[in-house]
Amino acid sequence: MALKMEQKNDLDFILKSLLAGGVAGMCAKTTVAPLDRIKILLQAQSSHYKHHGVFGGLTAIVKQESLLALYKGNGAQMVRIFPYAATQFTSFEIYKKYLSGLHIPLVQHGDKFVAGAGAGVTAVTLTYPLDTIRARLAFQITGEHRYTGIVHAALTMFRNEGGMRALYRGFVPTMVGMVPYAGFSFYCFESLKYVCMKYLPTQLCRKCDRNTGGLVLTVPGKLVCGGLAGAVAQSVSYPLDVTRRRMQLACMTPATEKFGTGMFQTLSLIYRENGVVKGLYRGMSINYIRAIPMVATSFSTYELMKQLLQLDTGMKVS
Repeated sequence: MALKMEQKNDLDFILKSLLAGGVAGMCAKTTVAPLDRIKILLQAQSSHYKHHGVFGGLTAIVKQESLLALYKGNGAQMVRIFPYAATQFTSFEIYKKYLSGLHIPLVQHGDKFVAGAGAGVTAVTLTYPLDTIRARLAFQITGEHRYTGIVHAALTMFRNEGGMRALYRGFVPTMVGMVPYAGFSFYCFESLKYVCMKYLPTQLCRKCDRNTGGLVLTVPGKLVCGGLAGAVAQSVSYPLDVTRRRMQLACMTPATEKFGTGMFQTLSLIYRENGVVKGLYRGMSINYIRAIPMVATSFSTYELMKQLLQLDTGMKVS
């Protein structure tokens, strides 16, 4: 009877975590969708927008295309982000719980990083083709469309660019970049959450008796922890994000075909042609503007959803 109750509770926890994570991902990505699009255009050096900065590029999109063009590719993003974020957050909870029970000193010090990295790898592996399709749709310019929608883009790439390999182009740099990005995101958020609950319980927390430790982060506390976590994670992994995007968009124009050769070749080519600041870290300013509110919204929404669903968001601070 106890086993059945435990299994029922585990299933309830997983389903609620999946819902909370999926909603958090959708809210976060919709918040920064216009910045996501201009980031893709700047990273891939679109001939129409490569001479613009962040805000100049956003203005140019509205003038040359339309206001709704700022959200181009966001439909594919929503199809991708719900399962991605749901899987990532839920995997983190499961891996964290498993690792905390191992009682291995080295693992216990870095369990949040390992759990976060594992969660990121799991989520990306399951949803990567949708990210490639979303990037292709966002890269299109009004009047120069190659794809009519998600299904058409997937079928065209599958038929003309080498089957599943085309949908997973850029997967290796994504995996390499995901380990530090997701690892540091979750590790920093959990560490900052601990600091707030232990040292700032009256400023950034409020009482919640049903939570472990009897505290829950306030909304400003959630946003601060999430924003700082996003800034650290993006700084570490950004060059690999640029490499991934160049590889995903390699077959869009003749000028970009050279970036479809492989991760190390693409990294080297970007560095040789544009250097570090204008190549590997191109678009980094927009990434900070985009990443901080996105990760802050993501973690904040996830924690709020967990509270609404009666899940524990506290932690031991003794």
